[in-house]
Amino acid sequence: METTIRYPKDDPWRISEATFDPRFLGKYETIFALGNGYLGARAATEERYVGEKRDTFIAGTFDRFDQDEVTELPNIPDVFAVTVILDGQQLDLNQGEVSEYDRTLNVRTGELTRRFIWTYAGKQYRFQSSRFVSFKQRHVLAERISITPVAANASIRLTAGIDGQMTNNGTQHFNDDVKRLYPGQVLQLSAKTDQSEIYFVLTSEHRFSTEGVTMGKTKTEMLRRQLMSTYTADVEAGHPFVFTNITNVYTSRDIDVIYKDRSSLQAQGLETAEALKPFSYEALQKESAQAWADKIWDAMPITIDADESRDALAINFARYHLAVMTPAHDPRMNIGAKGLSGEGYKGHTFWDTEIFMLPYYIFTYPEVAKKLETYRFLSLGGARRKASDNGYHGAQYPWESAWIDDGESTPVWGATDIVTGKATKIWSGFIEQHITADVAYGINEYIQATGDQEFAETMGHEVILDTARFWASRLDWNEDKHQYEILDVIGPDEYKEHANNNAFTNHMAKWNMQLGLDLIKKLRDTAPAEYTRLDDRLNLDQLEQEVSEKIDKLYLPEPNANDVIPQDDDYLSKKLIDLAPYTVNGKVGSLFDHFNLDQVDQMQVTKQADVILLLFLFEKHFSKDVKLKNWEYYEPKTTHDSSLSLLTHTIFAADLGDKKMAYDFYQRARDIDMGTNMSSSDEGIHAASIGGIWSMTVFGFGGVRYLDGNLRIVPNLPDAWHELSFQIWWHQQKLAITETHDALKIKNLTGTADIQLDSVGGSYTVSGHDELVIKLA
Repeated sequence: METTIRYPKDDPWRISEATFDPRFLGKYETIFALGNGYLGARAATEERYVGEKRDTFIAGTFDRFDQDEVTELPNIPDVFAVTVILDGQQLDLNQGEVSEYDRTLNVRTGELTRRFIWTYAGKQYRFQSSRFVSFKQRHVLAERISITPVAANASIRLTAGIDGQMTNNGTQHFNDDVKRLYPGQVLQLSAKTDQSEIYFVLTSEHRFSTEGVTMGKTKTEMLRRQLMSTYTADVEAGHPFVFTNITNVYTSRDIDVIYKDRSSLQAQGLETAEALKPFSYEALQKESAQAWADKIWDAMPITIDADESRDALAINFARYHLAVMTPAHDPRMNIGAKGLSGEGYKGHTFWDTEIFMLPYYIFTYPEVAKKLETYRFLSLGGARRKASDNGYHGAQYPWESAWIDDGESTPVWGATDIVTGKATKIWSGFIEQHITADVAYGINEYIQATGDQEFAETMGHEVILDTARFWASRLDWNEDKHQYEILDVIGPDEYKEHANNNAFTNHMAKWNMQLGLDLIKKLRDTAPAEYTRLDDRLNLDQLEQEVSEKIDKLYLPEPNANDVIPQDDDYLSKKLIDLAPYTVNGKVGSLFDHFNLDQVDQMQVTKQADVILLLFLFEKHFSKDVKLKNWEYYEPKTTHDSSLSLLTHTIFAADLGDKKMAYDFYQRARDIDMGTNMSSSDEGIHAASIGGIWSMTVFGFGGVRYLDGNLRIVPNLPDAWHELSFQIWWHQQKLAITETHDALKIKNLTGTADIQLDSVGGSYTVSGHDELVIKLA
């Protein structure tokens, strides 16, 4: 495929755009996105182009355009765009000639840089820019643009400011604005969202160089939802005209803001702008880069010595984007399926968090994992409301979640059916119910890995119990078979709508119910005070009785005579189809160029890991032979049309010992965003797949697993990797792990408690600060 991506050789920290091509704007806007978890900005170029998506988002600031739509993150006013006129000609790389082009994201420092020489009408101009969103001061972002006439003096006109005319695919979420210009070229615009009534205040300070530059008049215009200043200058050849923009953003939803009225936020913006005046762009960027080192790279290092440097880049790229997209500052918020890098999925949270991203945080930043799961506790009200609205009891978690009070946020209608021409109903919000057990699974994994009893007692246990209650009320009784079933659901394979007894859903439901049942007994025996408190709230005696009466009668799809677990009641009787013509080109969804969803529903075609995911999450419950037989059956029938699929297959293949296939899947998953498919990321980053790069590295090839509260490490390094070194937290102990093909080394850096683990050859103890060395065959 034609591509302009460059991976600097032997540099695991940089990814570059080698040539400007307006066809690929969306790719780079996404993969070069900047942020700090509070604020995220797509990397649209400084100058504007047709087809760009100039998005900036603040985590958690959801708004609904009208009552028939769901809430979404509003695209806030933009501060990065400029209009540049050079000797009367507007800068446009579609015109003239462009040479020495390079745009590079340095994931180590969080800075995006760009440089090129533009030649037009015989004159040359050297353009350099850089920008970052501060990882030290979450409300601050900055941009610097340098334009140097190469051989002749030049007249330069630059227009910059705060542009509130941004939309979400045409939808405007702000219904008013107040604009002010203050001395020292400080611009401020405030706006309020229409439905959620959240105030946003953006304050920008503009600065200029003076050597070799004669500044002309400045004109500031207050237009409709725009506050723009135009600066003119005569610039001597060889001298740079340097424009710097230091901006701060505050909202009335910010957890660190005390006074949330408009005037107080305006005052806060001005105060911050004044406090930033003594600091240059370089100083602010340096402190941001240091924060990246302190919080991410030095705090929990991961290194890969591999034949291909892109593997080392991949883990750094993934960890960069995880930090950019995760609102680690505020437990009222969670990770969107596209992070803060695009409008796809409206900023909503899915099961992606618990199953595909939470493991990274549990093992590397457990304090962030705690906040992500606190969000689920704070969302219990919406989950209980959804259960009640559907005629169930307990807590039924929304398929898509937004603000903690929003409840179910999945749109009802989606794309147009290629056959019927009618809008397709999105059933996920109604019947993709495994999300409820997924939430309980994530909470239990966090508690098991960290031993955080305070969280368990104050939040986690209540979620586990109320999700168990939901499943007990959700079961369908089959009188003929004298068993409970779960009918009319969507499992992980979303190509099978209205499935009966989806294996993943049924197994997860029973596990959730059993978890709740075990917890009730444990609390009664060991924590009577907590039992009494929860009994008063949740009527545990009644819950225990209902779950006990039903759980053993719940039907679980089990391996058949060929050791294959039926994905659902009908899957194995559906039509077989050769998927090769639809998977060979790597195009997602190519099956739907010829079939609609109803037709695909009648085929043995799986969108993503379903039964395979079940076997991965509950690996101790199934024999290796059953895993192998199901792998051989389902993998050829899987399109991997979901970015969630390849990562699971990578880990599963590694567990089965097929290193070659595991590495092949890994490379495909690694490159979903980072690779050369120039249309894969237009709508935003694939957040779960990004989390999966860490999981493939540490779980798949590193062989780390936490099973029923026990730690296991059995390395599965691919042949292309020579050494993998990483650190994890386990039960408040920080472990440094180094793996080669010959040995596994584990050292407890904390050393305040012994650590028990399973590995090659049996069980081991890491005592104090001693290093455990295990020889590998």
